Amino acid sequence: MSNRCDVSGNKAVRIAVSGASGCGNTTVSALLAERLGLPLVNYTFRNIARELGISLSEVLERARTDNRFDKAVDARQLCLAMRSSCVVGSRLAIWLVKDAALKVYLLASLKERVKRVLQREGGDVQDVERFTSMRDAEDMSRYKKLYRIDNTNYSFADLVLNTEGCDQETVVSIIIEMLCARGIAW
Repeated sequence: MSNRCDVSGNKAVRIAVSGASGCGNTTVSALLAERLGLPLVNYTFRNIARELGISLSEVLERARTDNRFDKAVDARQLCLAMRSSCVVGSRLAIWLVKDAALKVYLLASLKERVKRVLQREGGDVQDVERFTSMRDAEDMSRYKKLYRIDNTNYSFADLVLNTEGCDQETVVSIIIEMLCARGIAW
């Protein structure tokens, strides 16, 4: 069975998926790209940390005072996204990929996001909750300062999904159904 909709006139299609840490945007973006047979664009602070040989925490610390980190991630993400049809997964994808055929925002409560981060990375519940809350606040502050983006206002997204109680495959299926319902070919 094909994952593709039977729609003619296919051109470059970008699907943007955003959400806060632990909402599932990285996993969902990867699964969606795989199911659609499209490249995944997901260049983040984690990539920069690996490239520089430092921890994610250190990158986040440096990004507090040096906006070159955000600018580098976002410029690289956009450059990669503009090459072809793709799935773009990042905190700011739905804001930065202006021509995205579908903009998806994923939600989950802080409690659920902390649970997911713990499953992925381990650690102490209170430390992870404190770090996640801090990161949310710092991200929001940086995005407002750098781009005048309020990342708590995602009302313009084409699809807003609460991922609590849903497995990733269900979330991906809902996104694909939305693509097909809108006649978006990939």
